[in-house]
Amino acid sequence: MTAMDITIHASFLPHTDADASLAFYRDTLGFEVRGDVGYGGMRWLTVGPADQPGTSIVLEPPATDPGVSDAERATIAELMAKGSYARVILATADLDGVFAALAAAGADVVQEPTEQPYGIRDCAFRDPAGNLIRINETR
Repeated sequence: MTAMDITIHASFLPHTDADASLAFYRDTLGFEVRGDVGYGGMRWLTVGPADQPGTSIVLEPPATDPGVSDAERATIAELMAKGSYARVILATADLDGVFAALAAAGADVVQEPTEQPYGIRDCAFRDPAGNLIRINETR
């Protein structure tokens, strides 16, 4: 099999409040805003690290797919309220510094920097919608 030239372009996370999500990803995490699109009373935000222009996170209204039933929407809302619906893993060489900055900015701390038994040192936060944001330390 020949190796393919494939990269991660975008990943999607739901949001419940576009302005709160924008403030978290732009002002707290320091991501740049690449798109802010409204349609039908809803809003999609595209954000990402300035030094990685080809990789983005799209923050979208939850369950906007017309194929999602009302019961499924209710389940998604319940899972988001618990903070167990979606997650993303970020990475940094300065885990302690990033953790301190995010905690000082008032981010919702889930886990302080911890050496995991599977060989990763990381910490965790929740964004305003309850999405889990894990940050791995690169070594």
